[in-house]
Amino acid sequence: MRSAIAALPPLREVIAQHGLAAKKSLGQNFLLDLNVTARIVREAGDLGGANVVEIGPGPGGLTRALLAAPAASITVIERDRRFLPALEELAAIGGGKLRVVEADALKTDILALVPAPRAVIANLPYNVATPLLIGWLRHIDEFRSLTLMFQKEVADRIVAAPRSHAYGRLSVIAQWRAEVDPLLTLPARAFTPPPKVDSTVVQLRPRQGREDVPFAVMEAVTAAAFGQRRKMLRASLRSLGDAEALLAEAQLSPTARAEEIDVAGFVRLARAVAARQG
Repeated sequence: MRSAIAALPPLREVIAQHGLAAKKSLGQNFLLDLNVTARIVREAGDLGGANVVEIGPGPGGLTRALLAAPAASITVIERDRRFLPALEELAAIGGGKLRVVEADALKTDILALVPAPRAVIANLPYNVATPLLIGWLRHIDEFRSLTLMFQKEVADRIVAAPRSHAYGRLSVIAQWRAEVDPLLTLPARAFTPPPKVDSTVVQLRPRQGREDVPFAVMEAVTAAAFGQRRKMLRASLRSLGDAEALLAEAQLSPTARAEEIDVAGFVRLARAVAARQG
């Protein structure tokens, strides 16, 4: 298969042949350097036996690298039908390994579409990256790993530590559910067309031994706490009930602010809220 992939025309020719100009409205920025796409797949780790999902493959740069990996299968989900002919050309050399699905990833149940063991590797469209991540974190134990490219600003929020400017809701939920590791950062010039910001690839793997609380409760707690992040918790958490009592139960200071509370503290707080809700 590697020889068949190597014989494919350059991605710029594929884009010109099929008239595949990037659409800003869909958050499209193409990664055309095949050395970079190959590195992303290497950084994703061992894909042996995994059923890999790629979101927004576009002209198929990352898809080519995935075809060369030892994954059991690859499913690409693309909502822009202009790319389907180019992707079907890749499927034709894939020996049944590559499946092309025309769909909106935000409306697609990956767990029903792709069997375990699952891994997601994707250069996510910027405008849907965060909601996709939150949806996958809700079911993180159903995935071997998520290796995802985000705007650097979003990646910084995912991996941020307490008391830092980037620390917020996304930091807490991601680090509560998963082990998070930044893998590499790419400058804007690596993309076509170049976005206004750099991008970072982050890997998330299910966190073993974590304390579970209802996901919806953690969402509500972090929304309240960080929705008014300049306020003390005794004020920002009033919408959840008796804030002082909840904070005492969670062993948190009522005068602390959200950015000062680590993930374990938010887990205790969410547990206290869930107990009050019965």
